[in-house]
Amino acid sequence: MNGSENGSVFALQVAEDIVPIGEFKAHLSEKIHELRDRHRPLIVTQNGKAAAVLLAPEEFDRLTTQAYFVAAVQEGLADLNAGHVISDDEVGRRLDARYGSLTKSKK
Repeated sequence: MNGSENGSVFALQVAEDIVPIGEFKAHLSEKIHELRDRHRPLIVTQNGKAAAVLLAPEEFDRLTTQAYFVAAVQEGLADLNAGHVISDDEVGRRLDARYGSLTKSKK
């Protein structure tokens, strides 16, 4: 499976996604241009070992946003497990105390 339209999964295609550094240098402009269309990382090898992974800026942003979201969820779950939570009613009371009560307008 390739990266989907929303970029949810990468499936490495060895023949296309791994290139030696010499080939990468020889076709640098083409390889960079292809990154946006491929929705997969490009692995550059040096002396037979992975040396770099290249992503399109949009893919990097997506992965970064996903990592922040996962970290926030984990932080929230840790707060829940530690008992650092308050009820919805308490949140409402605190907001009302700080910003004033919301009143529904009557027509």
